[in-house]
Amino acid sequence: MKRIEAIIHPYKLEDVKNALAEMGIGAMTVIPATGFGKQKGHKEIFRGSEYNVDFVPKMKIEIVLHDDQVEQTVATIIKYARTGRIGDGKIFIIPVDDAVMIRTEERGEKAV
Repeated sequence: MKRIEAIIHPYKLEDVKNALAEMGIGAMTVIPATGFGKQKGHKEIFRGSEYNVDFVPKMKIEIVLHDDQVEQTVATIIKYARTGRIGDGKIFIIPVDDAVMIRTEERGEKAV
């Protein structure tokens, strides 16, 4: 099993969610996040004054799935989250040793 963590633009969340649902992936966790990458934030002008925005709003999607679903899921996230501009985000693929469904106590891939 693998956990995919995708950091994306907030306005791309609905497109990514719908595309993943069409693939049959219905279980995910979505967390509002702020941060910065290589761009180190950006400058904005408000009422004639320029100021730095250090932390940019993002959304973090977490999905745990079977190994054979990883590549298609990553390709789908890229397709629907990409704008081609700086700040599109990142995807991290992390091994998952075990999972437990609290309600049924099922373990491993059955819990996913």
